[in-house]
Amino acid sequence: METVQEDVEEYSWREVVLPRLIPVVQEPAPELDRETGERRRGRDLLVAVDFGPNSKHAFDWALVHLARIADTVHLVHAVSSVHNDLVYDKSQELMDNLAVEAFKVSLVHTKARIVAGDPGKVICREAERLKPAAVILGTRGRGLVQSVLQGSVSEYCFHNCKAAPVIIVPGKEAGEQSVL
Repeated sequence: METVQEDVEEYSWREVVLPRLIPVVQEPAPELDRETGERRRGRDLLVAVDFGPNSKHAFDWALVHLARIADTVHLVHAVSSVHNDLVYDKSQELMDNLAVEAFKVSLVHTKARIVAGDPGKVICREAERLKPAAVILGTRGRGLVQSVLQGSVSEYCFHNCKAAPVIIVPGKEAGEQSVL
């Protein structure tokens, strides 16, 4: 666990050690240098995850519709405290399962981080740190009035993230499970 001092706010996080799924590949042949750097190097995609079905639906959507083989998917999970071992262990189990699924579905490299703090602020701070191509997160699909009165993480990220937020609204057919 590392604590980073940033803008006078304490920033606590714990890196998650995920299973190594991608074999080490030799450097590409010189004739591939004419491809663009982004295409060869891949993009960073930030996916905000929690234990809810809408988060899982957004994760599945990102793998199917957005992720490419050379990309790196960064999983971020906001918790109240990174010092609570029970919370950390359950979060790490979630991240492990999602990393294995990401590799099976899209053959992407995955990194994970569990961060203490308010979910909206955590996601925006991680987006600022990583500078991803997109920030993918789910929403409960509440109406405008409910979102304004109760607040919404996806709405906060939409207004405050410097990276492009992609907000996945679940369809009615999704129910409690992901449709993918």
